[in-house]
Amino acid sequence: MRVKRTNAKGQAVVEYIIIIVIVAIAALVILGAFSDRLRAMIAGVTTSLGGTEQTVAEGSSLQKLKDLKEAGTDTSTP
Repeated sequence: MRVKRTNAKGQAVVEYIIIIVIVAIAALVILGAFSDRLRAMIAGVTTSLGGTEQTVAEGSSLQKLKDLKEAGTDTSTP
């Protein structure tokens, strides 16, 4: 009698894909939760490296997304 071999390689690929998807979703959730803080930190670094105060983003990320959805383009001043 022949013993059927399971496709362990295919199973491993699926497991890796599941892990990658979970990590990607977790990263999106974390970035979404801290987006305003991260933007403020990046703006501070930009200012300290010679950027102007106008380049510092003001307002919340949620408001910027609403404005972008309504206008269809980015209306913030550079």
